[in-house]
Amino acid sequence: MLYRLIDWLNELGPRFYTAFLEADRWKLYLQGLGRTLEMTLVALVMGVILGVVVAVIRAAHDQQRAGRRKHPLLAILNFICKIYTTVIRGTPMMVQLLIWTFVIFPSIRDKILVGIIGLGINSGAYVAEIVRGGLMSVDGGQMEAGRSLGLGYLDTMRFIVVPQAFKNILPSLGNELITLFKDTSLVQAIGGMELVYYASTIGGRTFDYMPPYIGIAVMYLCIVVVLTWLQGKLERRLRQSDRR
Repeated sequence: MLYRLIDWLNELGPRFYTAFLEADRWKLYLQGLGRTLEMTLVALVMGVILGVVVAVIRAAHDQQRAGRRKHPLLAILNFICKIYTTVIRGTPMMVQLLIWTFVIFPSIRDKILVGIIGLGINSGAYVAEIVRGGLMSVDGGQMEAGRSLGLGYLDTMRFIVVPQAFKNILPSLGNELITLFKDTSLVQAIGGMELVYYASTIGGRTFDYMPPYIGIAVMYLCIVVVLTWLQGKLERRLRQSDRR
């Protein structure tokens, strides 16, 4: 048993050399990692913008004073937003990507673009609930204080409510970023040329899938560790500003 283990360990060096260094295959991994990070950032921006819009609409609807007539347009928009968040959060990401690829955009050949759309819309639903929860956690008196100072609804949200809610939602937003980064691996299923795609391609060429998959797992782990460290550092910085 021990000799088999030693022989297996001795074989790892040549196998990893073939998977990463031979024929400059490491360049493919870097190219895939670059596309993965690109998808993450673009989808995150898309998701944050969409999520904030949905959260503001839903928070504005929920914060209407009891006894007063509900604004009809706001009620319609709130209904649409509720359906959006319910459907997106209630169906698997993989199924959504397949629908975007083969049902809604079957003629688009750029699968990275389709993946970004799918990831961004999926992320927007989760960001919307995160932001809405943060906005609703701020005391209602803050909104009334802003309005009593002559500020409009949007200005009150921008200068008073949102800055306070941001500290509450930061941990959840950081977790959503990490989840979104890992979910980019699903784009390989629709033909997107990202990190997992290149690892699978190299494994098929070398007839050895273990080194490529172990290698990209380490890459994902390193990026997640860095993002987690940056998130913790930002949270500590915000807590220091509270003590002042």
